[in-house]
Amino acid sequence: MVKFRALGPFQAESDGQVLDLGGQRQQAVLARLVVAGGRAVPVGVLIDELWPGEPPGQALSTIQGYVSRLRRALEPRRAPREQAGILVSAPPGYALRATVEQVDSWWFEKLVKSDQDDDPAHTLERMETALGLWRGPALAEFLDLPWAVAEGLRLEELRLLAVERRGDAAIRLGRAGALVPDLEAHASTYPLREEAWRLLALALYREGRQGDALGALRRAREALREELGLDLGPALQRLEQDIFSQAPHLDGPKPRGSGAPTAGPASYAPPAAIRVLVADDQALVRAGLKMVLDSEPGLEFAGAAENGEQAIALVRAARPDVVLMDIQMPRLDGLAAARRILADGDPPKVIMMTTFGTDENLYAALRAGVSGFVLKTSPPEQLIAAIRAAVAGDALLDPAVTTHLIAAFAGRRDPAAPAGLSDSDLDLVKLVARGFTNRQIAVTLAVPESEVAEEVAALLDRLELLDRAQLVVLAYESGLVSPGSSER
Repeated sequence: MVKFRALGPFQAESDGQVLDLGGQRQQAVLARLVVAGGRAVPVGVLIDELWPGEPPGQALSTIQGYVSRLRRALEPRRAPREQAGILVSAPPGYALRATVEQVDSWWFEKLVKSDQDDDPAHTLERMETALGLWRGPALAEFLDLPWAVAEGLRLEELRLLAVERRGDAAIRLGRAGALVPDLEAHASTYPLREEAWRLLALALYREGRQGDALGALRRAREALREELGLDLGPALQRLEQDIFSQAPHLDGPKPRGSGAPTAGPASYAPPAAIRVLVADDQALVRAGLKMVLDSEPGLEFAGAAENGEQAIALVRAARPDVVLMDIQMPRLDGLAAARRILADGDPPKVIMMTTFGTDENLYAALRAGVSGFVLKTSPPEQLIAAIRAAVAGDALLDPAVTTHLIAAFAGRRDPAAPAGLSDSDLDLVKLVARGFTNRQIAVTLAVPESEVAEEVAALLDRLELLDRAQLVVLAYESGLVSPGSSER
């Protein structure tokens, strides 16, 4: 039986073997039929939607050729004159004949939309099944085609709904503790979704973390005011008042299997799996690493951040065991974020990732005190080995980076750094040079604004500079930043 996968890299497989569907435009024909949900798509629509604006002169024959080759790939044993059974002719076009269970996006949508009962255990099971079908962004290969973008957004909205339904069901069953990291990552990634904040605050409260619950609602209020100029909605305002007053109805059920009451608040044993947080500004990299972590026994995906600032906040909220950190990210780069994370009490292990294993990147990563250095192109087993080595207290360097590089840089400072400046000083200089105010730097580095003001004043005094403008000039002249690096 052929199965079709659109929730991640687009694929068709038969008996566990991935089928060769040809080039991207040929795959787009099949993807468009998947999006149609089994309904026929006229040939004229296929032409207009595969070549928006300017179809080639031989578009009809090209489509027919694509269909013919796709049919051979999907049904290799079909006799030459035998009628196709999967990609069928449905005048005036074509259709995909498959059961709901054969197409992951169809099955996912049915699981989410048909969950109408009030049994939280049933809901939790269905949402876990639905979310388990995701392997990455839907239809990401076809983002140059408007229909694929629209369908990807629609499926992503359903995924967010499934995440929230799963969280709600777990809370109703008294299993909130295990999902707090996932809910924290969900609310942080989608700060305008009030349901995400409601679930996070309620889960934290039921874990005996009243202050953290109120802190989550405070962050929700700040996000809504900053982005939309709005206050919390009525539901979140009521929840906030109920948490302040410790309303009895917020306590909820005890976890199943709990016996007689014990002294103190209920506690959950930490999961045995190694919890890994991913920080990378590329969505496809984050999705790919999540897929690797989800498929490896003993590892657990603890959340994702798309920049250094967000990584610091998520690490403090989710408390992962390991952070996979991109060395180059916008606003606050990976090295600066790693230094902040490692400076906190009981920090996680940090493994740096990069596209290029350059000498400078190796040296900077080692000097930051990280527990590993891997290339983004490393195979999954290499990434997994780095994670396990870091947790065991070892450091793992990608084999592509030879040991003589370490010796070459031993005892040396960054050649671009002005003498006498520490790594944290350099981070501060770069942020000043990018035009950040003291308040913005404080938010970015998660430190008090008064501390930033004192550090900037001390830097100016030590370097015998009159003002911040001279510090910016120094940063550019020293090569610490370039004219193209001032974007926020």
